[in-house]
Amino acid sequence: MADLPPLRDVIARHGLAARHSLGQHFLLDANLTDRIVRHAGNLAGRHVIEVGPGPGGLTRSLLASAAASVTAIELDRRAIGALGELAAATGPRLRVIEADAMALDTASLVASPRRMIANLPYNIAAPLLIRWLRQAAAFERLTLMFQQEVADRICAAPGTAAYGRLSVLTQWTCEARVVMRLPPEAFTPPPKVSSAVVSLTPHTIQPDAGLVAAMESLTAAAFGQRRKMLRGSLRTLGGEALLARAGIAPERRAETLSVVEFDRLVGLTAATH
Repeated sequence: MADLPPLRDVIARHGLAARHSLGQHFLLDANLTDRIVRHAGNLAGRHVIEVGPGPGGLTRSLLASAAASVTAIELDRRAIGALGELAAATGPRLRVIEADAMALDTASLVASPRRMIANLPYNIAAPLLIRWLRQAAAFERLTLMFQQEVADRICAAPGTAAYGRLSVLTQWTCEARVVMRLPPEAFTPPPKVSSAVVSLTPHTIQPDAGLVAAMESLTAAAFGQRRKMLRGSLRTLGGEALLARAGIAPERRAETLSVVEFDRLVGLTAATH
């Protein structure tokens, strides 16, 4: 690893200037990428998936860990060449896949035990997370970089301004906490906002696919109009009758409900379909 060329040289050689359309902001400081890997825990024997590796800064730190393998998924053809060089230099532990992560069954790419560790492209980070939460049981842990505003939404408590659909979907399936914050100047080019790394540990017991789909529909309706009382926002799902069965006052609003209360509601809605 010590013989690898500087990342800035790799970027220049492959014409890898970050593209806003791809949500790219590269993290080149090895001290920071090493810290992210440490927050992911002991990787010995683990198969790691990385989405959006770009020139391979975080990838290098992953390869320097005890991970059994690293599978890097990259859409940008320019970065594929840079990652190919890294694979040639470091051996078969690195597998590079040129693909859109939104179109992949990510968990099927590697054997268990799996970890997801990534500095996600900002423009698809939240949709990717929701997609992975549907199969949270497939992962031991996910250590993911988001814009700070998205990280705050993921970890928000009920009754706070940041609490919303993403908070409920995430905390219903995982224990979520912010483990690291980074200022804009840590990245090349610097984004307009700060970023944060979130550690997600899936709960031991996970809902089945039908219940996950029901929760996605329930939270979409509940948070669709934040100022609406639940008697109105949940009218199509049962409205006041549903809320009465769940023991929830119909004049409450979605942002005041705990994840436990949403779980109670979704169990009732699923039971009626």
